Amino acid sequence: MSNPIIRKATKEEISLLADIIRNSFHDVAVRFALTKENAPRHASNCEPDWIKKDMDRGVTYFLIEEGGKAWGCAALEKVENKLVYLERIAVLPQKRKQGVGRLLVDYILAQAKKAGARNVSIGIIAAQTELKRWYQKIGFIETHTKKFDHLPFLVAFMDYDLSKNHANQKGG
Repeated sequence: MSNPIIRKATKEEISLLADIIRNSFHDVAVRFALTKENAPRHASNCEPDWIKKDMDRGVTYFLIEEGGKAWGCAALEKVENKLVYLERIAVLPQKRKQGVGRLLVDYILAQAKKAGARNVSIGIIAAQTELKRWYQKIGFIETHTKKFDHLPFLVAFMDYDLSKNHANQKGG
């Protein structure tokens, strides 16, 4: 991307956010055989009301766009005084491997630090090893896995310590 901008999404863009998330996670759903029946809350099934409920409880969504076209999004949820969640990070398939995801993650990390957070946490499908490695290159560390009754996969939780210097980290 030559001149992307990242900005806070508005409530008027809830449907756009849901579309980006749903379309970005479609290939993940196919790969792991996730359906509305076996994983109704997976991002590949994202509905506008999910985003609205998130925003109503204080989750902030951001869009990354270029030339007025949105290519991805991410959300930041303050959980505790020093902990935030990076959620719903999504990049449309045609913009992957171009640094869009990394721009979003770096932006969220900067926003979290500015808000006074010390740790940023994310949950991913534990079996999605290439995504896990990508986050590790950025500086996230896997802390634990958990099985949820409503999901047909194991979730790996990863944390990023904002107090550490991660300047040496590289990743796409």
